[in-house]
Amino acid sequence: MNFVFNEAKELVRLAGEEVSETTSTGSSVYTPFKQQMSTPDMLMNAGIVILVVFGVLFIMYVLISLAGKILATATKDSGKKPEEKPAVAAAPAAAAPAAAEEEFSSGTLKLKGCDEKTAAMIMAIVADDTGIPLSELVFKSIKLVEKK
Repeated sequence: MNFVFNEAKELVRLAGEEVSETTSTGSSVYTPFKQQMSTPDMLMNAGIVILVVFGVLFIMYVLISLAGKILATATKDSGKKPEEKPAVAAAPAAAAPAAAEEEFSSGTLKLKGCDEKTAAMIMAIVADDTGIPLSELVFKSIKLVEKK
């Protein structure tokens, strides 16, 4: 261990720096700096580091925001094209035989104050507005609400 310390001390002397060999307790300490930083220097360095960190965080915020806007625009553009295709595909689905529709059931529907035609229109409007196919929706009940 002493050999390593002596070698390090020799390298530091060649570099022109001072080395303290012992402390008040008698243990060997390697101090490569001639002087310590003053408090204003330390505060200035800390301030610079904080500014750099916040600057990088701001740049990352701007880049992520731009990427989100680009993806939203790309998704919006590609989202319009698939919406047009199902409208064309809905016509053959409507022409399917009624027997096939009767085989599929997602439970019972309670009608309260409205007829079947009105309930069918409500279900079609809800399916169209949400973009969810009617076969995936489950209606428990439809109640007519009168205006007062």
